[in-house]
Amino acid sequence: MQITRQPPVKTTLKPSNHPYLSGPWTPVHEEVDVDELEIIEGEIPADIDGIYLRNTENPVHQPLGRHHPFDGDAMVHQVSISGGKASYRNRFVRTHCFTQEQIAGEALWGGLMDPPALSKRPGFGAHGSLKDTGSTDIIVHAGTALATLYQCGEAWQIDPVSLENLGKASWGPIDGISAHPKVDEDTGELMFFNYSKHAPYMHYGVVDRAGMLVHYAPIPLSGPRLPHDMAITKNWSILNDMPLFWDEELLKRDIHAARIHDGIPTRFALIPRHGQPEDIRWFEASPTYVLHWTNAWEDGDEVVLEGYYQDKPMPDPIKEAGEYSHMMAYVDEHSFQSRLHRWRFNLKTGATTEERLCDRIVEFGMINPDYLMRKNRYIWSTTTRPGWFLFNGYVRHDTQTGTEQVFQLPDGVYASESPMVPRKGAASEDDGYLVTFLIDENSGTSELAILDASDVTKGPICRARLPHKISSGVHSTWVEHSQLQADADFKRRSLAA
Repeated sequence: MQITRQPPVKTTLKPSNHPYLSGPWTPVHEEVDVDELEIIEGEIPADIDGIYLRNTENPVHQPLGRHHPFDGDAMVHQVSISGGKASYRNRFVRTHCFTQEQIAGEALWGGLMDPPALSKRPGFGAHGSLKDTGSTDIIVHAGTALATLYQCGEAWQIDPVSLENLGKASWGPIDGISAHPKVDEDTGELMFFNYSKHAPYMHYGVVDRAGMLVHYAPIPLSGPRLPHDMAITKNWSILNDMPLFWDEELLKRDIHAARIHDGIPTRFALIPRHGQPEDIRWFEASPTYVLHWTNAWEDGDEVVLEGYYQDKPMPDPIKEAGEYSHMMAYVDEHSFQSRLHRWRFNLKTGATTEERLCDRIVEFGMINPDYLMRKNRYIWSTTTRPGWFLFNGYVRHDTQTGTEQVFQLPDGVYASESPMVPRKGAASEDDGYLVTFLIDENSGTSELAILDASDVTKGPICRARLPHKISSGVHSTWVEHSQLQADADFKRRSLAA
């Protein structure tokens, strides 16, 4: 394992017993390149050829106020796999805010739990005073990785191979983009949304494969909302208006306190991919909040949507967590009780029907990417340690039979969001792998791990040592080397035309 270290970043972060600045959430500040990872167990399958990218909340400076796990700076960890070998590198995302804090040598912005006045400079996002970290989601569109912020910031561009920072996306609108834009590889289009505290409160856009904003439309709402994710089908984009949003009276005093609004249903906006406000089809459903969708597709006169329904979007505080009681509950799946759910929207009648797909508390699911916008049978969800935002296992759902496979990691070992990677020449929907990072608090180490997606109960079939213990993170993605090559070829043809 040959390690190349990058120049160190400036940091003022002090050791802490904060639950999301210690243990598996302890930040790492070194940036390294490793030419080939050392195999601990098994072997890397030869029929996997692509790049795993994981975004990480990884704070650099001592917080100005109370720290929330979503406040951290973005660090992208990457493993490139080809020919049965894997390399590793990690880099901070050099957002404007990261760069300004490196110049100042200290934190300049407060966090999610702090009053806006605590920030030393004007902030970003729908909240209005936050640091744009770009540390929530990561996807790849048209050969470029995009790191995005959950509350709407700039889309920060990164070379997915070298992790070179490429600056903010030129097509980003003034209200930014939220986390979880979606990419249709067949057309090369990226669909996104944003939200704000000024009318019309939401917008929806489409970026083409050449990186041009080709569509941008208002989505009128009755007030500020807090959507987190969207879904797409071949013809529709699905946005939402849910009853968990900022308290209107407190918002007048610049206090951002989310609460459930009784008597208000969940609403879904189905808009044609290049549609206008007058083309929106609105559907009502039972009140809830949903962080993440797994897939959507068209089925005759119906549009089908699957995701994680929260039975208790406004959870009770975890009293034993003391001063962190509210914060710990709002990031704990066992507190807000997320379960796999299906919605059906009938385009003829305007009716919505719903059904529960799983009684187990799960979230952060992945599907075979070849089945995006198509009816899929399998979903791979993560389980979490009760009381914590820490992944401790997997559930493979068979939505056709209702059966499940479950794998639980050993105590003190935690996973990352894990894309499903189809095997080359796959014979079935579940013929492939889950790729993840493991953090082992027992040994103080981290690993690359690969699981058999068709039988997760076997646990990792391959483990490779990382050069340092990494911090727990948020979202991840997988991109095939062949897709990157196709995108590069498209860019060359476009420049030559």
